[in-house]
Amino acid sequence: MDSLISTIAIWALPVLLAITLHEAAHGYVARHFGDPTADLAGRITLNPFKHIDPVGTILVPGAILTLSSLFGGGGVLFGWAKPVPVDFSRLRQPKADMLWVAAAGPFVNFVMAIGWAVLFKVALSTPHSVYTIPMMKMADAGMQINAVLMLLNLLPIPPLDGGRIAVSLLPHRLAWKYSRIEPYGFPILLVLLFTGVLGQLLWPMMAAFRVLLATLFGF
Repeated sequence: MDSLISTIAIWALPVLLAITLHEAAHGYVARHFGDPTADLAGRITLNPFKHIDPVGTILVPGAILTLSSLFGGGGVLFGWAKPVPVDFSRLRQPKADMLWVAAAGPFVNFVMAIGWAVLFKVALSTPHSVYTIPMMKMADAGMQINAVLMLLNLLPIPPLDGGRIAVSLLPHRLAWKYSRIEPYGFPILLVLLFTGVLGQLLWPMMAAFRVLLATLFGF
């Protein structure tokens, strides 16, 4: 039980920040390109309670952490927040601007992964104290959850961000046909998850990203 509580304490802040800032970034960039929908809904905020989805932000990550703590090992830790409402038709150039709105979330996860890597390096470089190990574990958790969300959301499956980026980049006729996959995107993702294909796709990319961070920051 103590192990479970400490695991949740270490992961809670990185998970909340990774998921909520990802969504807030979509709303902020959408407003920049002309769509105030998220702003009017109060979703361009750092307040995590505005973004929390009871299932995606709490139950799913909590269940994965609990199972990992109780039985050892663990799968890919991921989750989601309430999607930020974006009316793409209100963007100044809907098809082109969709790319920037979609890319904002993964980009913020990339920036946060860099920030957690800096914290890990600081903890590693400072004199050892009672806070050193918890700080390193939290920083490691921050790098992992942000790497997962960045890479997962860049998969070219609508309605993931990568799918919207693909729709933005494809020629109009192909983009329209590809966007019709969106209603099936989440079931496709679940099939990939439960068949293990999602892990096989993400783990090599995550490992490469972690090696990149370790090389850049020397840890």
